[in-house]
Amino acid sequence: MSGASGTGTRASHRAALAALPRAEWAAYLAEHSGLPGPRANLDLAQAVADEASPEQIAAFAGSPDEYTALCGAVGLGRLSAEGASAEAIAEPRLEALAEDPRWRVREGVAMALQRIGDADRRALWALAERWTDLATALPHAPRLLLLRAVAAGIAEPRLVKAPEDARRALRILDRITAALTALTPADRRGREDVRVLRQTLGYAWSVAAVGSPTEGFEALERLAALDDPDLTGIVRSNAAKSRLARLDPVRATALRGGVG
Repeated sequence: MSGASGTGTRASHRAALAALPRAEWAAYLAEHSGLPGPRANLDLAQAVADEASPEQIAAFAGSPDEYTALCGAVGLGRLSAEGASAEAIAEPRLEALAEDPRWRVREGVAMALQRIGDADRRALWALAERWTDLATALPHAPRLLLLRAVAAGIAEPRLVKAPEDARRALRILDRITAALTALTPADRRGREDVRVLRQTLGYAWSVAAVGSPTEGFEALERLAALDDPDLTGIVRSNAAKSRLARLDPVRATALRGGVG
C-alpha cells in the first residue's frame, strides 16, 4: 500500500500535529488523508501514530472512518512496542482490527506489526507465532484474515534481512500457506478472505527468500511440486518478482513454469 504523494512528509505532519489542539486533529486528517483517491497518506498515518496520545489512539482505532481507524491501528503498534502493559491492551484490539471488513484498516494492522518488529524483532516473531496459532486452532475454519495480517506484517524487507529472521518468516509463511491449502477447493471458491491471503502470499515468500535464498527456493520448489492451483499461482507470482530473479535467474524461471 503506497502513500499518497505531494501531501507532506512524516516529519512535516508530525510538526503540524504537534502545533494543533487535539480537537482539531480530525479535521487535519480529513484534509490530508489523500482520500477519496487511490492512495491513502501513509506518511500522515505514521505521524499520527508517532504523536497521538494513548487515549487518542484508542479512539481512532474505534472510528467508523476508515482512514482514522487506519491511523489508530498503526498507533496501536506503537503502544504495543512501548512495553508489556501497553502490549496487553493493544494486542487484542489489533487482533480484532486484522479482521476488519475495511481493507485499509487491515493494512494498518500490518504496518503496526512492522513497527513492533522495528522496535523488537523477538516481540514480532512471538506475536506472529501467537496469531498463527490462534488462526489455525480450528483447521477446518482458519482465520484467514488474521493469517493475512501476519504474512503482510512480516513480509517487509527491512525486517527479514538477517538469515535468522528470514528463516523464521519462511517457517511462518509455510504454516500460513498450509492453512490455506488445507481448505478444499470448494471451500476456497469465491471467498474474499481467500483472495486477499492468496494475494499477500503471492509476494511475501519472495521477500523472505531474499534473506535466506537456499531455504526460500527450496520451500517454493516444494510448493510448486504439489498439485494445487492456488499454490501454483502463489509460486509463479513470487517467481515473477525481480527480487527472486536476481537471486537465481535459472531457478526463478523454472518456478515460473519455464516462462522467461
